Amino acid sequence: MSTAYEQDFFSWTQEQASAIRAGDLGRIDRKHLAEEVEEMGRSEQRALASRLAVIVAHLLKLQVQTERTPTNEKSWRNSIATQRRQVARLMAKNPGLRHPAILAEILESAWDDGRDWAIREAGLDPDRFPSERIYDLADCLGEGP
Repeated sequence: MSTAYEQDFFSWTQEQASAIRAGDLGRIDRKHLAEEVEEMGRSEQRALASRLAVIVAHLLKLQVQTERTPTNEKSWRNSIATQRRQVARLMAKNPGLRHPAILAEILESAWDDGRDWAIREAGLDPDRFPSERIYDLADCLGEGP
């Protein structure tokens, strides 16, 4: 079964779905199917971390980048609002992402990525940006920066 998985992933997925629907457990590639199911969960984690990183980046730019245009500020605030809505939807569909250990890992990743993004976009000295995480989930999901 692993040959189909390695050579034609799409066909393998269709075969696995068919076997599951038919209840034909003998045709199921348990090892690879379990890996793929776990990967789907990790994908949800990455999606949450990515959205939180955008929020972190824009919150940092609002806090640190004092020389900004009204257009930039409006764009950052709009982006924060959009990402907050998307995070709320993602977490509502995936309450398991709220597990403290998982959430801590996601927030650390989002902080690192968001800080790096803000530094690159702002073009300012990295020392102007806090190196330790200063936003928690409540800050990221709050009503306003």
